[in-house]
Amino acid sequence: MNPAQTITLALTGASGMPYAMRLLESLLAADKTVYLLYSQASQIVAKQEMDIALPSSSREAQQQLRETHRHLPGQLHVFGREEWFAPIASGTSVADAMVVCPCTMGTLAAIAAGMSDSLIERAADVSLKEQRKLILVPRETPFSAIHLENMLKLARLGVVILPANPGFYHHPASVQDLVDFVVARILDHLGVPHQLMARWGKPTD
Repeated sequence: MNPAQTITLALTGASGMPYAMRLLESLLAADKTVYLLYSQASQIVAKQEMDIALPSSSREAQQQLRETHRHLPGQLHVFGREEWFAPIASGTSVADAMVVCPCTMGTLAAIAAGMSDSLIERAADVSLKEQRKLILVPRETPFSAIHLENMLKLARLGVVILPANPGFYHHPASVQDLVDFVVARILDHLGVPHQLMARWGKPTD
């Protein structure tokens, strides 16, 4: 699999913001170009879970996050929910893949229904119609029959449904180890090399 070079990363209002921030950091560290989108609800979650204040202005958010990650080689571009002239709103865009992390059941349902009421939904719709990699990272429990039906519908279209469900066989010693487990699986599906955790069957140093 050729590694994705340009990734759209969308944050929605489900719990799991540490996964999103670690994924963003890992993609920039791997010298990738990231198009970042986030919902209003994700701003609340980011503040509650990580004490991160994401500005409502995409320009301010871009400046803030670029400053935070200035030591990393990748490029970061932030777009608002109704910036319809953003590259990712069109099938002619250069984004190789898209990840929604964390993904609410509402966002998943909207994607399954082909809705395009926000730039997040439109970007996902573009990924589907252009047959590009689309990864959804739901963080919900338990799943209702509606949730499962929507996930099955998307999985049959080739969408990767990757729940934020860390394993324990690597003997995690911290919450960060659990976060890295999930982020490592996302990076694997993007073809992005990483050193977040040891591979199954390979000895650790």
